[in-house]
Amino acid sequence: MDRNTSQGPAAALYPPIDPFDQRMVDVGDGHRLYVEQCGNPDGLPVVVLHGGPGGGCSPMMRRFFDPAIYRVVLFDQRGCGRSRPHASVRDNTTWHLVADIEHIRNLLAIDRWAVFGGSWGATLSLIYGITHPDRTARLILRGVFLMEQRELNWFYGGGAGQFWPDQWNRFTSLIPPEEHDDLIAAYKRRLFDTPAHEQVRYARAWASWENALASVRSQGQSGEPNGEYARAFARLENHYFSNAGFLEHDGWIRQNLHRLTGVPTVIVQGRYDMICPPLSAQLLASALDAATLHMIPFAGHALSEPGISEQLVRSLDRIAQTRTDTLRFDD
Repeated sequence: MDRNTSQGPAAALYPPIDPFDQRMVDVGDGHRLYVEQCGNPDGLPVVVLHGGPGGGCSPMMRRFFDPAIYRVVLFDQRGCGRSRPHASVRDNTTWHLVADIEHIRNLLAIDRWAVFGGSWGATLSLIYGITHPDRTARLILRGVFLMEQRELNWFYGGGAGQFWPDQWNRFTSLIPPEEHDDLIAAYKRRLFDTPAHEQVRYARAWASWENALASVRSQGQSGEPNGEYARAFARLENHYFSNAGFLEHDGWIRQNLHRLTGVPTVIVQGRYDMICPPLSAQLLASALDAATLHMIPFAGHALSEPGISEQLVRSLDRIAQTRTDTLRFDD
């Protein structure tokens, strides 16, 4: 199918498509997840893991895949998007999400699939792959986040703030100076221990800080995020970051990368990513035996960055070209 030939972030993408399947899936613990499928029902299966935690899926995410070749599975993780209950952190951990991915795979009768994720979605992709390498045909990762304390220190401890002092001041100004030594903890108190309308105020500040830095072309004007979206996004991110991603220790992902030996991995990273600096992508690529790293020269963090979009589509098309005879991941 021909791609969009217009200019701008969508230039490299396939045309918009609608899902051929949409459903709410009960995964237990009181959680129901929104799940959709699009593309070719008999095609190469790929699951899309969105960022955040708490970001939810968007129609744009469907458009990276040739719909004649790929069977694309998207879902909103616990507590966000169209999944319910909204903004809930109860029974909501990394290991619940890994179990949810397996629940969906089994429900859809998929043996092995590719796993596509960016930012937190890349984190979750790696954790899922490490936990279920036999079900992971390959990984396609963007904007690598390894869920390490040094990364949280960079973004919430003032590192990125040295490049964006105006936006950093807006983010920190809601918190008394005596609490600036641990802004994640300070925001946690306000996102969980205040009335809902107060939570929205702090949630918007949390989301705006991240959104403002997403694109290399950003001028810091991210706009005011929707209150309902911001509350889920901020509460879930804060919940996961306060608990170090629910991993056993710092550096858990890198320590367990040997379990991904032989799993083909594509990494697409913006050279000027202010949210997830390129060091993590470089460390990951160096530790994997079957990884290809594409460092995009003039790009930041966002999935919509033109150079990032183009390379992701190019990589997915290359995978598709090797599978047009069987439309299966059987190697």
